[in-house]
Amino acid sequence: MTAFNIVRFQVKDGMDEQFLKTQQDFTLNSPGFQEGHLIKSGDHRYCFIGMWDSAKDSLNAENDMVSLLDQFRDTLEDQGTNKGVTDFDVGDALIDYYRSK
Repeated sequence: MTAFNIVRFQVKDGMDEQFLKTQQDFTLNSPGFQEGHLIKSGDHRYCFIGMWDSAKDSLNAENDMVSLLDQFRDTLEDQGTNKGVTDFDVGDALIDYYRSK
């Protein structure tokens, strides 16, 4: 079953360019990873959405994802409420939506 992980970031003022530069070389070769997309969701706010073969694959890739995060962690604001610099979630896809023809 296809799964998705979502990671929200709040970038520090003046650090967007540096944050985006680190994303240009993004590679994740973890088993089950299919593709990922970075979305700008507001001022200094970004969201990464990854597609996986399963939620378990995403969770098993935690060490790989933390290693990537370490490359740009200094550009991120703390999310508060014990989240650290990321707000992460993962789950299996339940319903697929498509544009009507």
